[in-house]
Amino acid sequence: MSNTAKRVTVPAIRAMKSRQRIGMLTAYDYPSAKAVDTAGADIILVGDSLGMVVLGYPDTLSVTVDDMIHHTRAVARGVNHALIVGDMPYLSYHVSIEETVQNAGRFIQAGAHTVKIEGGKPSRIKTIEALIDAEIPVMGHIGLTPQSVNALGGFKVQGKGSDEARRLIEEAIALAAAGCFSLVLECVPTALAAFITERLSIPTIGIGAGPACDGQVLVFHDVLGLYDGMKPKFVRRYAELGEEMQKALTVFLDDIRAGRFPDETTESFHSGTREDLDRLYGSGGVVVPIK
Repeated sequence: MSNTAKRVTVPAIRAMKSRQRIGMLTAYDYPSAKAVDTAGADIILVGDSLGMVVLGYPDTLSVTVDDMIHHTRAVARGVNHALIVGDMPYLSYHVSIEETVQNAGRFIQAGAHTVKIEGGKPSRIKTIEALIDAEIPVMGHIGLTPQSVNALGGFKVQGKGSDEARRLIEEAIALAAAGCFSLVLECVPTALAAFITERLSIPTIGIGAGPACDGQVLVFHDVLGLYDGMKPKFVRRYAELGEEMQKALTVFLDDIRAGRFPDETTESFHSGTREDLDRLYGSGGVVVPIK
């Protein structure tokens, strides 16, 4: 992907509905963002999943707004093409609408083009409407919402029963009506995701929601095999860079201890000879007293 490629916009993502599959990945820093952008991603999500794959937490609940802003700034410096979505973390949009707008505004000022909010209950709809009124585009997210992991009783597939399916359909319709430009469907049955996708005028982005969605998203570390924590069923690893990285680092340290690194010829600098130094300072050892 050329660095001169045209920037992806919110209207462009809307226009891809039922016309072109949307490719979305997470990124959390400059090098990962640059790699994902160069690969041609349409959307880059600065996900609160960084809590697990970057910061080492067991879930996303400990991630703060300051954490997210720090990583959003780094991602923005590496992106020339993709639409950047800032993932609003737990408690950043739960207290009041005023605080939510302020927090979302920080994402925009940090370089994000839009924000993502989990859930579709009535109070969330009001929040989203306020953000859109403040000229901040919003990506919705329903199904398995990781910030609700305690209320949901774990990372489980959502919408299996008829009542749950009906609730998710109603939430999806409400989020689209509130003005969301796209909607993430996470860990919902394939048939339900297809049903929702067919009935919405905005694109759906699936993660564990089957192939009928308008686009797909996975976590950067999952795609590349860089995360050794849980591996959800919906993840496909395209590389095992974690294993390769571990091997490389182990060999490097072995080379140091065996005297194989650095190489005297190719990895070292030279100026003059030992004889030149002896002439300058003498051949005797120099003892530096310990203070």
